[in-house]
Amino acid sequence: MTKPQPARKKRANGVESRQRILDAAAEIAGERGYEGTSIAAVSTKCGLPASSIYWHFKDKDDLIAAVIERSFETWLAAVELPGEETGTPLERVVAMAGSVAKSLIAAPDFLRLGLMLALERRPAEPRGRTVFLQVRDIARAKIAEMARTLVPDLDEQSVHTLTTYAVAGGDGLFVQREINGEDVDLVALFELHAELVYEAAARLSARNKA
Repeated sequence: MTKPQPARKKRANGVESRQRILDAAAEIAGERGYEGTSIAAVSTKCGLPASSIYWHFKDKDDLIAAVIERSFETWLAAVELPGEETGTPLERVVAMAGSVAKSLIAAPDFLRLGLMLALERRPAEPRGRTVFLQVRDIARAKIAEMARTLVPDLDEQSVHTLTTYAVAGGDGLFVQREINGEDVDLVALFELHAELVYEAAARLSARNKA
């Protein structure tokens, strides 16, 4: 008779250890940045030996990339446009923007670490930076598709302009909160940003029709 229980327990322990490592790495990187993060510091923080960290992750770069990916998955789940039954297109966009802001407050690591890495230039590009740019493209594509769905008269240049503006504005609001903390109402500002983006989309659509 087989005894699957020990195997299941081992897998569960492995998943738990991985999450502890990622939590510790996210906290340290958020405080010290990429350069200030080390396997030794993560080991001390999570209470697991360095060998356990290396069992899950090849090196520090692989670990930081995993932190970004995990946080991005949480954030991306919030980038979903509510159904038509929930209100007008503007109301739906504003509601989604509020959800996106809440997800960034809850899981800011991908954007915080990603922006740090994206603004740096290194002879050898860290995998974390590559991952951030890749997941950023996924987010841009999703926002662009929403623009096409809600404002179908937009041409592709307008969609590109709106998407760039929406993402850049979101970055700026996030950075403002990172600087000033909870004095910045990220949810309210994201909702306002969504209104302005939608208004710009309507104007571009009217211009295309003229």
